[in-house]
Amino acid sequence: MHGIILAGGSGSRLWPLSRELYPKQLLRFNNSKSLLEETYLRLLHLCDEENIIGITNQKHYSDVKSQLETITKTPVILAEPAQKNTAPAVSVCVKHILDTKGDDLVLVCPSDHLIKDSKAFVETVQSAVKYAEQNYMVTFGITPSSPQTGYGYIKAGEDFKQQGDKSVFKALEFKEKPDEKTAVKYFKSGKYFWNAGIFLFKASVFVEALKKYAPDIYSVLCEFDFTKESSIDFMKFDKMPSISIDYAVMEKADNIVIVPLKSDWNDLGCFESIYDTNEKDENNNVDIGNTLLKDCKNSMLYSSNRLVAGLGLDNILVIETPDVVLVCEKSRTQEVKDIYEKLKKDKNDVHKIHTTVYRPWGYYTVLNQGEGYLTKFISVKSGGQLSLQSHNFRSEHWVVLNGTARVTLDEKNFILKPGSSIDIPVKMKHSLANPYNKELQIIEVQKGDKLVEEDIIRYKDIYGRVRA
Repeated sequence: MHGIILAGGSGSRLWPLSRELYPKQLLRFNNSKSLLEETYLRLLHLCDEENIIGITNQKHYSDVKSQLETITKTPVILAEPAQKNTAPAVSVCVKHILDTKGDDLVLVCPSDHLIKDSKAFVETVQSAVKYAEQNYMVTFGITPSSPQTGYGYIKAGEDFKQQGDKSVFKALEFKEKPDEKTAVKYFKSGKYFWNAGIFLFKASVFVEALKKYAPDIYSVLCEFDFTKESSIDFMKFDKMPSISIDYAVMEKADNIVIVPLKSDWNDLGCFESIYDTNEKDENNNVDIGNTLLKDCKNSMLYSSNRLVAGLGLDNILVIETPDVVLVCEKSRTQEVKDIYEKLKKDKNDVHKIHTTVYRPWGYYTVLNQGEGYLTKFISVKSGGQLSLQSHNFRSEHWVVLNGTARVTLDEKNFILKPGSSIDIPVKMKHSLANPYNKELQIIEVQKGDKLVEEDIIRYKDIYGRVRA
């Protein structure tokens, strides 16, 4: 079996914890592992690590790679040159498997689901293998616990009594996220499952389905040859339509079966989901981090750093991050996406990036920003190295606080101790490295008219962020 991990989502309903450049699959929700890492570890019970392939968009590639390298030394990750939804993403991964491994079973898993009972998940997938081997495409349905409007639904038909399975069903219809009245109708009927977006099929069966139901994807897919190329060609991929796997294939195919997932499952699609999956106090509150509650009930308080105190709250959500505080009724957490979209429309970067940003070499925190200047705290782990780069619009000044820095400026190397500093003029090639055992900490002051992360031209990079 081969595993495909879809790691390109944005998680906009979990803003401000989830941001465009650091979405929810990379977050650690009160846990030592991110959702992405947990997904990979879960697949290791079903696939050899060389048979697991991740796909994400280019802006998340280095973060995804960095996290998976904590589990395996050589993760296989494809980077989408453009965001095209799940159908093109799954399609190129399946083609990669066919070209490099051959026709085999493929399990498609989103990277942002919370599943605590891995044993039950694995057993459910194993029970579905016989259907995939009979050329069915399996979707794993979630038995609804309530009439939710945040999930898609799948209508179940007759069960497979002839094969001795009374709990496996023919899929009749895929339904989009319903309004509240329709969700209640689906729930009461007992004929619908939530659509988890987890699929199992033969690679060749999926490609045949593309040929029949999504010829615009299939025709482009035939141009790819992963025996000769290791990355996704932009010119080819850009010709793909932007469409979900449900719209492109699953809603049209007549060989879909539903296998109910026997494990727990939550897609953590909104803060109410996080509330539901965490332990409650005697007043039905969830408190995470540095919090203080008095006379509160049915509420959730989350602190990333500062003290968050709640008094007399009922059904209220409070989320604190260094640069944003979100307060809303807990029942309206699905609407957080509207705030995210408004910030995006207004080109307010608070939707895009945290004040603390993790990189393969360590992390940086934005300390202050004003007209023509920006100040960062930068931490470079032992063995870490920033890419050889230049900037078209800004100069930089580095001051070493702790550790020892090796700075490359043009073709000259400098060793800087605590208290030392150096200037990097506009457009000059430079790099920062920490080849020593102690963590390197520096202050960076940027000056210029355009102070954006996109103002980076990379020439060399040990983390594979320079692409031919």
